Amino acid sequence: MVRPKLDVLFKRKPVQYLTRPSGIADVSEVWVIKQTSEVFDDYEKYLHRMDFYKQRRFICEITGHSGLTFFEALASETTGSKEVNAAFPEPLKGPILRRVQFSTISRIDNLVDHIYDSFKKDFFPGEKVTAILANGQHLSGQIREKSSFPELIKPDGTIERKAFVRYFVSLFDQPDKEALVDEEHITRDRKVFTKQMLRSFIKDNVTREAWTGAPWLVKIDAALRHHIDTVVPPELQHKNKLAERKNHSAIKKGEQEGSPFGSFHAGGRYPELKPKGSKSKISQADLDKREQEQMVEYQRALAANPNFALAQQAQHAQQAGFFQQFIPYNGNGHPVPFHTAPPPVRVSPPKPPTPPPVKYPIEDLNIPPDQDRPSRPVLKYLCDGPPVPVEAKIENGGIQMRSVGLLLETWETLNVYCEVFLLDSFTFDDFVEAMAFSSENLDVECELFVEVHCAVLKKLVNGENDQNGQVQVVLPDIVQEDSSDEESVVDSSAIPTPTPEPEVKPVGRTTRSSLAKAEAAKLQAEAAAAASPSPASSADVKVHRAAEMLADYDWVPHLRKRDFKNGGWQAIMVGILYQMSMDPRYRQPCDEILSKLVPLDIEPTQDTVRSQYAELDINLRVKALQIICMLTIDTKAIRGYMEECSSHMTELRKEKIEWQRSRKATIEELRQLHEERKLLQPNEKSLTPPPELKEIKDEDSEMKDPDEEPEVPDTEDEEPHQGRNLRHARNREAERKRREEEEKARKEKAAAKAAQKQSKEEKKFQKVLDKIEKKKAEIKNCEEEIAILDNDLREADCPRIRVLGKDRFWNRYYWLERNAMPYSGLPTSSTADAGYANGCIWIQGPDDMEREGFINVPDVEATQFRQTFKMTVAERKKLEEGSTNVFTACQWGYYDEPGSVDQLINWLDVRGERELKLSKELKLQRDNIVEYMKKRKEYLSREKETDQDEPMTRIQTRGKTYVNPTGHRCFKWHNTTAVNEIGHLHMDQPPRPNKKGKKNGHDGPSTRVTNRQGKPLTRQGGRYDF
Repeated sequence: MVRPKLDVLFKRKPVQYLTRPSGIADVSEVWVIKQTSEVFDDYEKYLHRMDFYKQRRFICEITGHSGLTFFEALASETTGSKEVNAAFPEPLKGPILRRVQFSTISRIDNLVDHIYDSFKKDFFPGEKVTAILANGQHLSGQIREKSSFPELIKPDGTIERKAFVRYFVSLFDQPDKEALVDEEHITRDRKVFTKQMLRSFIKDNVTREAWTGAPWLVKIDAALRHHIDTVVPPELQHKNKLAERKNHSAIKKGEQEGSPFGSFHAGGRYPELKPKGSKSKISQADLDKREQEQMVEYQRALAANPNFALAQQAQHAQQAGFFQQFIPYNGNGHPVPFHTAPPPVRVSPPKPPTPPPVKYPIEDLNIPPDQDRPSRPVLKYLCDGPPVPVEAKIENGGIQMRSVGLLLETWETLNVYCEVFLLDSFTFDDFVEAMAFSSENLDVECELFVEVHCAVLKKLVNGENDQNGQVQVVLPDIVQEDSSDEESVVDSSAIPTPTPEPEVKPVGRTTRSSLAKAEAAKLQAEAAAAASPSPASSADVKVHRAAEMLADYDWVPHLRKRDFKNGGWQAIMVGILYQMSMDPRYRQPCDEILSKLVPLDIEPTQDTVRSQYAELDINLRVKALQIICMLTIDTKAIRGYMEECSSHMTELRKEKIEWQRSRKATIEELRQLHEERKLLQPNEKSLTPPPELKEIKDEDSEMKDPDEEPEVPDTEDEEPHQGRNLRHARNREAERKRREEEEKARKEKAAAKAAQKQSKEEKKFQKVLDKIEKKKAEIKNCEEEIAILDNDLREADCPRIRVLGKDRFWNRYYWLERNAMPYSGLPTSSTADAGYANGCIWIQGPDDMEREGFINVPDVEATQFRQTFKMTVAERKKLEEGSTNVFTACQWGYYDEPGSVDQLINWLDVRGERELKLSKELKLQRDNIVEYMKKRKEYLSREKETDQDEPMTRIQTRGKTYVNPTGHRCFKWHNTTAVNEIGHLHMDQPPRPNKKGKKNGHDGPSTRVTNRQGKPLTRQGGRYDF
């Protein structure tokens, strides 16, 4: 096996392959990487090397593509090398590689430019060229021979003849003839020899070591193929370069020592001015003593060789120039005695280099705290027990902090997938009010509360007429002794899975993955055994009577029949929660809910469950709804909707690209029109001056020339001229009047002609202006379409909730309206007049990993942070966030005031990485956020005024307050979507299907509005005109 000759780069350096281990026996088990021929006798080393090669950090040297694995980069280089060598002219390979060999031009760009300029006008035998004959005819041929004639120089140094080259070109069209041309009458195809091809060819065949001044070296196989010398000259070898650099540094160091005798020595040896390794401070006395010793050394050298000073001055010009600053010479060339010489100048040590400026953005917590920066705006809390004391408390019906996140999650899910659930969109405030509503009269139900539960339940099990009522989710098995065979056929989730006998697997090689799998299986078995209690233990800790109720009530058939009336959906909820309690992850919350719905002291019937659900605490209601919403995510309906949105987003992106291309082309046309407008635009000497200048011009035209004679009065009322009567005076006056009239007529004719010419130019100029306005309108239309497509893409992006960003303390900021829903809800919703959906910015605290890794750090890191910033991270969080905080991911706060958005933006420090991104998103969405915050305040204030006009009736019973539903906002919501789609509400029984009617996926006839292609309209309603 042969190792690859191509250089795959890792961090811009060639990958170094490992040597083959020694002492491997023939029967030893080894692992081999075929691509690199590397052999390993240890499986861990083999896996470690494979992990290294599978990193996406390698670079293809030929194409420059990065972000590849080693094997992808190697394949790319192999393919690219073949293409480059096949396309590059063969006659040029050898001369170019000889020119590149041992070149010390460091940058590849400069090397390519240098080689390209050298070979642009140089041709070689075997090349296919085009010869230009004397008659201008271009003939293709191949160079047969090249003759170079050197430059001739006369004895006086003048050039007698310049160097020139002649080429013998064999013509393809005339095989029996040849053309003799010079370099001015021969060319090669432009596509054959380009800088890009030259660069790729050089990078494929040449390498260079990673040290300063290293020469370029042709690879061994290419050098042997083209007979190129590979022996590096001594002056270019690394050790000699290093020695030369050290000598140069030593000379510079000697100059900076501050001694005037640093360049003189006796016996060919420099005096040791500074002991090696001495780092102590030199006193003034030691310095004076050293100077005296240096003077004695100098006089001894001068006595041995009187011409020493001159020889040294000629030999070391730079050092002697430095020396002459201190030792003056007399007229005979001898130095002045030391006692008369001026004192030496001591060179102060160089100042330490200033640290480079900080390049922002950086880690947010590495920015020093700013005491003058205002605190973060005050948070509001939806729950009863906020994490910090607050002044203004909000009545919220006993919501706990752990339920705030569940409320937001459930509301977001129901509104994003409202088209799947067949629900009208609703505001968050109405949703919270509906979840908290309760009435003593069981017949008074909140339509929003009931419809949400029924719509979600219908997605878990299909109707009787839809795929025979197939169950769409997988639930845990119920631990029971008696099970109905018929039910086990219908509900596959209730079938107890038999334990298969362990199969005897063949013994294989022991690998890290096999050991890890065995260890994981062992740990999983132990955890399952510890988590699953025995039937005896579960019977001892009985907290509800759900099992007794479900013994005679099977919730799956009732859900198929859509039996939701008179406590039907509440009983179905009991069945689902009881089956979910078999999962250890959901046992505690499900048991807590079931202990309230089917308590031990009440008979478990459908009516009692209905009454208990009406009195259920809002926190338990939210948890129950969140559990069934979570189950719907894995159903075919939701998955199919996600796939449909994904394909729709692909179409929208393609359409957006087309509009962007159209906009780019229109902008280019607009630029050309502006250039044409500049050429046609009238200048200051235009024939149509502005109105102000035109009035001045008219006034000037009426003024007379002072050199002209006065006009003759045209009327008899005026007195005649009293001067002398000249001969033929009347004739002269008549002639003058005639000339004036002719001149006036000529000027008018010229002005009319100029005006006609000007009007043509103006028409052309106006035409260009009209085209410019038209192009601007087209660009504006393109931008509007792109904005609409961006909004459609946002509304179709349903698989994930996007966060606005994080602040310096890892708090997350959400604006939920930007996630896969219209900003104000569906325009066809019954509560669309509210004009908003959520209207708040929600802040979630850091998760456990972020809190432990960045805020509540270990004592050692806290001490280091305190030494740097005079406080710990936790103290800084309390100082900069102000009086309101969130500390964990289960804690939530919110902003609902428009002014708090600007305050939050001003509080962020854009020098930090996280807050820079958050600030950009907030500024981008700022106008929309403020707009819907104002609409929320307007909607809630309008409802408060209505509530004051119509006071609500309150009845206190069992510690709970029952309110007359006429004063609740949530009662204004009606599920018009379900009525339009299936003909009835979800809570109502579906009508009996017509025997002749076709079966569909819904429980009733569909009346969904579609376009010409049969697809439903988008959420904007009238986005497209079909």
